Amino acid sequence: MEFPVQVALAELVPVLPTAPEWWFEIKLDGHRTVMWRTADGVRLQARSGRDVTANWMDIALPGMRLPPGMVLDGEAVVVVNERISFEAAQSRAASAPARARRLAEEHPALYVVWDVLALPTGDVRGRPYVERRAMMLDVLAGLPSPSPIQAVSATDDLSVAQAWYDSLQDTGVEGVVAKLGTSPYRSGHSSSWKKVRHAETTDAAVVGYTGPTKRPRALVIRLPNGRVRLTRAIGAQLAAQVAALLTLSEPGRKAALGTGEVYTAVVVDLMVEVLAETTRHAVVTVTRLQ
Repeated sequence: MEFPVQVALAELVPVLPTAPEWWFEIKLDGHRTVMWRTADGVRLQARSGRDVTANWMDIALPGMRLPPGMVLDGEAVVVVNERISFEAAQSRAASAPARARRLAEEHPALYVVWDVLALPTGDVRGRPYVERRAMMLDVLAGLPSPSPIQAVSATDDLSVAQAWYDSLQDTGVEGVVAKLGTSPYRSGHSSSWKKVRHAETTDAAVVGYTGPTKRPRALVIRLPNGRVRLTRAIGAQLAAQVAALLTLSEPGRKAALGTGEVYTAVVVDLMVEVLAETTRHAVVTVTRLQ
């Protein structure tokens, strides 16, 4: 397995599946992160494939306790006032290394793990979810206690999962992810992983932007149905994150939407979350990066 890996993604659905073979995990509101324990250190990968080790050194250093060859998938989260804060995680992810270190001193991060992709013995992505979870728990049990690297809560009891969904939103829990117990780890979207979120949102691919590369004003996105739409103006923090990713892409070209707006078209591995109720209109609202 080579860095970076394409992560598995869950299909957005309105309700939890009810068949007996499903398992359920709490969906935390943080930053998707893959942890690579290499022969001589730890590397952290964002969903986009970027190396984000410098932003999350407070979870990278404890990762040195893992055996070399481990690759874990999970969420970097920050707790503020006993609540998981997506805003704090966003600030950390958008910071330069020096500021990220200062933020880590104020609010240390947790790394909540939900899957294992590789063990020292090799790639385990083809193994069933229930087997991978058992392997993951076995490895994490060997870490010193307390550790900022923790396993996500999971259950095969639908009533428990529904109770999580109904009662934990105020703590920063975003929803629940359902995974088939027999499913392998598949890169990209898969019907064997499903997610139910409190916010009515959908994922969209970024295909362009307006304004300067160093400070994009709005994004041009492609919705799951193939329609291309312009977003509302994005905030400074989100613009900084997008700009950092745009520097990794090839130079863009000028293009125009059917409504006449001129934008810079790019090919970049970047997804955003948008409010579902805005996708029927010419301009949509972005809630965050995915």
